[in-house]
Amino acid sequence: MRQSRLPDEIIVVDNDSGDGSADCVKQYSGVTLHLNNSNSGFSKANNFAIAQCDTEFVVLLNPDAFPEPEWLQKLLFAAECFPEVAAFGSRLMMYEADGLVDGLGDTYHFSGLVWRHGHGRKMVAADAHPKEIFSPCAGAVLYRTGAFRAAGGFDEDFFCYVEDIDLGFRLRLAGYRSMYVPDAVVHHVGSACSGGPHSNFAIYHGHRNLVWAYVKNMPGWLFWGCLPIHLAMNITLTCWFVLQGRGSVILRAKRDAILGLPKMWRKRKLVQQQRRVSVYEIWRVLGKRL
Repeated sequence: MRQSRLPDEIIVVDNDSGDGSADCVKQYSGVTLHLNNSNSGFSKANNFAIAQCDTEFVVLLNPDAFPEPEWLQKLLFAAECFPEVAAFGSRLMMYEADGLVDGLGDTYHFSGLVWRHGHGRKMVAADAHPKEIFSPCAGAVLYRTGAFRAAGGFDEDFFCYVEDIDLGFRLRLAGYRSMYVPDAVVHHVGSACSGGPHSNFAIYHGHRNLVWAYVKNMPGWLFWGCLPIHLAMNITLTCWFVLQGRGSVILRAKRDAILGLPKMWRKRKLVQQQRRVSVYEIWRVLGKRL
């Protein structure tokens, strides 16, 4: 309601919250509220909301993300300036953290590890310029609706966490690009609905979905060439969590990741059949820090 450019339509999907969120939404006119009887997950709820839209663009905003007044206007301006780009990510700043960056777009490492670029540091001069990114964080993002649907939307088996990376990877494979918009500023609490970034819920879904995203999307010879590094990364992280006393949740995450591999391999075949870019193009945009 405070945006300089108001959205054409506002849709809120409430995943069976118990904190009065739905009652709060009802106080605002011009908002369509959908109440779910259970927590259907980030992926399914957003797919449902976007299915209701007939606009050229859709914008997602998490309930713990607070945009500055020109946020939407800046995203739409970037979309007009870069018609070849399908997804536009915001400059996420840590909420009430004295200018610390929360994320300037998501990085996908060739090992299959993911992180938000710039997380936890102060802004530097380069952060003030738009640039290509692997994929945007879906907590505050603009998608071209047609590209989102062509890529298949969010994978609802992911429930939440890494689902935006998975979608970004599929957009990449289909020939679309993603961009960071520095003037579209959002102050982000982060994992406010899941008990924090180090909760058992976040660890389970994040580390299960890391495996699935790699298996589904890493193309051609990159899949086999990077597989030993991917396995080493998973083993290393598993050992680290065990030493931190989180063995139960990380082992459950990796067990369920393995149990889900047959289904993800079937999905992989469909994803790779639709690939429109070279393997080298994917290698170009992967993170390579050692």
